Amino acid sequence: CLPANQERLAGGKLSTVQFHPSAQVVLTAGRDRSVSLFQVDGIRNPKIQSIYLESFPIYKARFSADGEQVIATGTHHKMFYVYDMMGGSIIPVHQIRGMEEKFVKNFEVSPDGSFMLLTGTSGYLHLLSMKTKELINTMKVNGRSTASAFTSDSSKIYSYSKEGEVFVWDVRSRKCLHKFEDEGSLEGKCIAVSKNNQYVACGSVSGVVNLYTTDVCLKENNPKPVKAIMNLVTSATSVTFNPTTEILAVASNEADEAVKLV
Repeated sequence: CLPANQERLAGGKLSTVQFHPSAQVVLTAGRDRSVSLFQVDGIRNPKIQSIYLESFPIYKARFSADGEQVIATGTHHKMFYVYDMMGGSIIPVHQIRGMEEKFVKNFEVSPDGSFMLLTGTSGYLHLLSMKTKELINTMKVNGRSTASAFTSDSSKIYSYSKEGEVFVWDVRSRKCLHKFEDEGSLEGKCIAVSKNNQYVACGSVSGVVNLYTTDVCLKENNPKPVKAIMNLVTSATSVTFNPTTEILAVASNEADEAVKLV
């Protein structure tokens, strides 16, 4: 395969690569302050367009669920950008009313397209309306929240804390339904829920990724993992299931080629 972004290689570290939810398009974004879209045809992979965000190294960028917008957060910014692909406009979102945060970096978009979840400091999680980008409610975990994941039906949020605890939230009521401890976790780094809602994977700073069944997670406070994946020797920074829940990818950005498919 040709490099997907060969028509515009990034001038710095890429922080995001994501396929469009419905078109054969891939998005790249990173520290060189730009978001680029490429048509993936496998022959030339032509560039569709690049947008440059002045003095805004990108921490994370994601398509909206309908694929009509791209949301980008910066490495040290309070604001974030929304790129409207239909209108071709770049909309800065400066201040969200009722939300006091110095930086806005990590976020998740709900699969049904209704919500955006911003990870704040001191354990705060801010639930925003995807349509208006206004604050709906704020939830709080004990300690510091490091990663969150929506279930595929967007009804629940699993939030992983730096202290190794996982909090399960009901999106509609914003109440904490359950809390469990990730076995042996010194510090939580990343979390994923499979699309069929069967498994939860928790990756920690030691490189261990614990795989749980969701029904056990929702009942027990100290669930036993179905499997502990020990293949990574550096911190697990990314976990994700394939759409049909047969493969789990675990990766670390702290070593070259530290990607394992389970």
